Amino acid sequence: MAGEFKNMDRWLGDGGMAIIANIGGSFETYGVDGEDLGWVDGGFTPTDLACNPHGIVQAGVHSLLLDAAVNFAINAAMPGKARTKATLELKTETMRPAMKGERYTMRGDVVRMTRQVAFGEGVIRNEEGELVSRATATFLLHRPEA
Repeated sequence: MAGEFKNMDRWLGDGGMAIIANIGGSFETYGVDGEDLGWVDGGFTPTDLACNPHGIVQAGVHSLLLDAAVNFAINAAMPGKARTKATLELKTETMRPAMKGERYTMRGDVVRMTRQVAFGEGVIRNEEGELVSRATATFLLHRPEA
């Protein structure tokens, strides 16, 4: 199966969703590890749109970014026209506040992929490497028949 994975370069940046860039997110690099599981790395510098009036990123924004990161990672690992179809479940936890204008990293990883479902994790970390938020997600997959 090695070498059959998608070229996701056109989705770098906002992942094909303008809202990602508008809130300050960006997907920067991606790949597939030795177990045929995808990953994506990116950055997040929160804009006004991502924050409440006190400059703190809303929890829903964390969910949006982490859902998109895991989705990107899953799609990077799928061959041909196979792709994610829908998010079945998403659980997000925020541990520290993310503040407007500060720089964060984000990462999405595939944990396990089956024929119909994929499981993934996403994290956002501050510049010190501390965990700011994390999510686990389950996605329904679309695999066209050969």
